[in-house]
Amino acid sequence: MDKLLLIDDEADVQYSFRRIFDSPEIELTTAASGEEGLKLLPKVKPDLVIMDVRMGGITGLEALRRLRQIDAKLPVIMMTAYGTTQTAIEAMKLGAYDYLEKPFKLDELRLCIQRALSYNQAISENVYLRKQLKKKYQFNQIIGRSEPMLAVFKMVERVAATDSTVLIRGESGTGKELVARALHFNSNRQFAPFIPINCSALPENLLESELFGHRKGAFTGAINDKLGLFQEADGGTIFLDEIGSMSATLQSRLLRVLQEKEVRRVGDNVPVYVNVRVVAATNEDLEKKIKDGTFREDLYYRLNVISIHLPSLRERRDDIPLLLGHFLRQKVSPRT
Repeated sequence: MDKLLLIDDEADVQYSFRRIFDSPEIELTTAASGEEGLKLLPKVKPDLVIMDVRMGGITGLEALRRLRQIDAKLPVIMMTAYGTTQTAIEAMKLGAYDYLEKPFKLDELRLCIQRALSYNQAISENVYLRKQLKKKYQFNQIIGRSEPMLAVFKMVERVAATDSTVLIRGESGTGKELVARALHFNSNRQFAPFIPINCSALPENLLESELFGHRKGAFTGAINDKLGLFQEADGGTIFLDEIGSMSATLQSRLLRVLQEKEVRRVGDNVPVYVNVRVVAATNEDLEKKIKDGTFREDLYYRLNVISIHLPSLRERRDDIPLLLGHFLRQKVSPRT
């Protein structure tokens, strides 16, 4: 049985919802104010909250802000008879799943609720898998006991739970993506997507479309709308490997994302808010690239909020026996 919590101060709306969702598959609870709805949350434990924006007492947006402090994952659909683009953007920034303008069609309401409940179910079913992934990417899965690696573990453990942007530096093969995954799967974002991309693997125009998405018809071959990886990673982490290879144009666009928390698809004039943690990595000397004029200094400081240096093997020779043992165990299977 799906549990819905309706928060709306209009008696007619509450009555309509009771008639619409008079079903053994749905348990509907109503509240006439944001304050009442927040008090009912721990008792009802709803699968979905549907809430009006304008109510007596605290507004729906303020109630949503407080609700997010109680439950960061619970899907919430906001409703209003005074719909504006700014209100919708604000609701999405606060973590609303969707937004409906009154009066809405019954089919539109049912479809929106069905999508939200399906989303909530998918999140619940994904918990076990994410827990398994977290085990796989625990810090003790990164091999090393040398002093340089112990310093890395200490830093990763300290910053994993934050939302700070991280720049991982180290030579090729030092395990930068493994550290990025450890940061993600040991953070509060562990149940959201981890999206990696190698910035040196694609030409500029394709990389722009991959990162930011595009609208249909934006360029030759754009036959459909496409979400970018920043939108795909919403709520989670995007890992930008080989960040030093990014062109000046894309550096400028990335800087705007970091500053404004918004992305603009190619061929689109409307920005979209994204809640994404950025972890970048490089094997290049970015300070030298800044002096050469090939990397933006302001972007560097936005990325280098927290810096993690991964030592090369020659800097951690004490770990060589451990690494050899690990690779031998991976290659040689026990006899049956």
